[in-house]
Amino acid sequence: MTNRRGLLIILSSPSGAGKSTLARRLMQWDPSLSFSVSATTRAPRTGEEHGREYYFLSEDDFRKQVTDGDMLEHAHVFGNFYGSPAGPVKKTINSGQDVLFDVDWQGEQQIRNSDLGKHALSIFILPPSISELHRRLVARAQDSEDVISKRMQKSWDEISHWGAYDYVLVNDDLDATEAHLKTIISAERMRREQQPALQTHVRSLQSEFEEMS
Repeated sequence: MTNRRGLLIILSSPSGAGKSTLARRLMQWDPSLSFSVSATTRAPRTGEEHGREYYFLSEDDFRKQVTDGDMLEHAHVFGNFYGSPAGPVKKTINSGQDVLFDVDWQGEQQIRNSDLGKHALSIFILPPSISELHRRLVARAQDSEDVISKRMQKSWDEISHWGAYDYVLVNDDLDATEAHLKTIISAERMRREQQPALQTHVRSLQSEFEEMS
């Protein structure tokens, strides 16, 4: 048994709030962090490998895993199913490593209500303002005006669920937000539930106390 059980670290935010950049910084800070590899029913693209980019499943296999309770969360997006298989995540956190999830509020709720929910840590990233959110989407020059408009329309629905998260950070300064994230994760790793070896240690203390009595 490891001295620590890993966390399911859930990061959510509207597009442009800085979640992807913060996730990359966390991975650089602690290389033992791993991203949850999702399962999907879409066909592999050139260069993609099963188990690396995604677990590529047939729709029947995907539905069966959902029915059997083997998906921590799942959704139907643009004609395909996507989800987070529970088995690999359970194996990773039992080895003492944390798993990072990039999911929306619906995914957060599904993970929270799963068998592994007690090990979940959810953090929502808010932008400093809606105008700044729009500016960031335009500045990164990745989307057309139409796509940016759709992302902006969706952003308020995502923001409206901020109250369901354990922690909420306003990303008005990237370095400061990164520091807050590290503080939160470091503290949550020390939660009693995350330290399975504590019970054994307390029992040894009890035995030692009884021997001295």
